[in-house]
Amino acid sequence: MTMSPHSRRRFLGTAALQSASALGLGSFMARPAGAAEIAAGRTLDAQAASPSQPLAQRAAAGPLPVVVVGTGYGGAVAALRLAEQGIPVVMLEMGQLWTQPASDGRLFSKTLTPDGRAMWFKTKTEAPLKTFLGLDIINKKIPAYAGVLDRVHLGGIDAYVGRGVGGGSLVNGGMAVTPREQDFGQILPGVDAGEMYAKWFPLANRLLGVNQVDPAWFEKAKCYRYARVARDQAQRAGYKTAFVPTVYDVGYLAREDLGQVTRSATAQEILYGNNHGKCSLDQSYLADAVGTGRVSIYTLHEVTALRQAAGGGYELDVRQIDAQGQELMRCTVRCAKLFLGAGSLGTSMMLVKARDTGGLPRLPAAVGAGWGHNGNVMAARSNPLGTSTGAIQSTMPVMGIDDRDHPTRPVFAELTPLPTGFENGVSMVLAITKNPERGTFRWDAASGQVKLDWRLEQNAASVAAVRSLIDPINRLLGTRYRTDLFGGGKAVADDFCYHPLGGCVLGQATDLLGRVKGHPGLYVVDGALIPGWTSVNPFVTITALAERNLHHLLREDFGVTA
Repeated sequence: MTMSPHSRRRFLGTAALQSASALGLGSFMARPAGAAEIAAGRTLDAQAASPSQPLAQRAAAGPLPVVVVGTGYGGAVAALRLAEQGIPVVMLEMGQLWTQPASDGRLFSKTLTPDGRAMWFKTKTEAPLKTFLGLDIINKKIPAYAGVLDRVHLGGIDAYVGRGVGGGSLVNGGMAVTPREQDFGQILPGVDAGEMYAKWFPLANRLLGVNQVDPAWFEKAKCYRYARVARDQAQRAGYKTAFVPTVYDVGYLAREDLGQVTRSATAQEILYGNNHGKCSLDQSYLADAVGTGRVSIYTLHEVTALRQAAGGGYELDVRQIDAQGQELMRCTVRCAKLFLGAGSLGTSMMLVKARDTGGLPRLPAAVGAGWGHNGNVMAARSNPLGTSTGAIQSTMPVMGIDDRDHPTRPVFAELTPLPTGFENGVSMVLAITKNPERGTFRWDAASGQVKLDWRLEQNAASVAAVRSLIDPINRLLGTRYRTDLFGGGKAVADDFCYHPLGGCVLGQATDLLGRVKGHPGLYVVDGALIPGWTSVNPFVTITALAERNLHHLLREDFGVTA
């Protein structure tokens, strides 16, 4: 058997990520392997990953060529494309590597029986649903640990983010939606839509592993009864619906529905990670990047400060912890070029702190501005008596109400499950609304923290939009909102989001390729570039934009001519 260079690279990268976790390596890179052993399909096991030199030792040896902060979508693209050109890359990730099962045989804890793996140093889970039938039975006490999901409290709103190698890809619902081309000019003005839809969106979809459910299978799948019920009701009310692409393996999902494989999406797994089925970044872009042999990943390494280095380049203060939160090391790293892929929150907060505490005092005022939550709100409604939504519900949404053509309140509402494991008769949506309100990150000297100026009432437009969408369905069916799920009797959950965007907006805080204005060698590659709204789930757009930007940056800033 022969393997293409791309297949060989992914094979080696996947093996390295697996063995690094098995060996408990806090930092690692792929061990170079011969083509013969890979082509033979021989498992590399513990030899696939080599421990990287401790970061403090590397830092002492002199400036690094490139550092990438964060291993989410933008950071993963940057690492891969730089490494492909022979450029060694150091990636700093504040979370863990999640590729090796724990003693219970699972990577991640179960949603209904969480443990410390569930959340980032919380002592109780913080799920989107607070109660069920008014009872406080959703959230559980857990030991504080470097878990996979964080709910970041920002004042007027909270944001969910992934913690680990792969970032948000570890904990999202896999909804891989490309925005409509007619909407793109409102999403990223100044970016050539023709180029994006001809080249970068197709490339991102292919490498992310995006696939679609078979519509005929969907109509009979037990695990999508809830979606068919909600779809049919929406269509009766005059709405269009659309299938949602996914990075969950739909073949695996079909076998789950038949009980032929270990259940994941049909076993309530989503919020705290999927143990099977989902193609997260450690199985796609990051595997490819590590497989080049030029990428070192340092896990549980957090950047605490950023500043201009004397003579050029940048300095980062880095703190290493263990999974229990004990500090192991602090050091300062210098690099010639720095790519920030720590997500909308991480990147924006890092730069605002650097500007307002003197590390990078010349950063533009636009840094920290233009933050939005992609119009995220959730709502749930009852169903007519006797309507079954199914005891087994896939946690991977594949259908949505598509009302993006509405002239005043465009909405894309994913038909999401309420996976309790028993019949509950609830229909729920995660709505993506077009909310013009934006927030701004600012440095608060009194607390020594970056805070977000965002008031709960700024979500009024999103709440009104989703109610305008759902009210006609309720009137038609004689049903009502469920007010027992989100706390405080809320009909619409407006105090958290899954899709934080903006804070370093493309063309404002940066140029149109993500270069931070006035700071050569400093780049933003993640969702911080996107001004608050993508009309759909954002990760495909983030990935495609990073592909586009890296393509041009490699030619203009790194001299790549091929």
